[in-house]
Amino acid sequence: MNLMASFEPMHFLENLRYMGIGMLGIFIVIGIIMLLTLLLNKLTSEKNSSDQENK
Repeated sequence: MNLMASFEPMHFLENLRYMGIGMLGIFIVIGIIMLLTLLLNKLTSEKNSSDQENK
């Protein structure tokens, strides 16, 4: 019984595609969360005229 895993470089290179797709998905989701946060901050911020004059 062979318990040692064999390293096959071609399998590693084939799996790089799936790792890249996963990383791209993570960056897209983080970007969406950032955009939604900015949008919600813009929509819910209070704009008082006295605050604008003091700045």
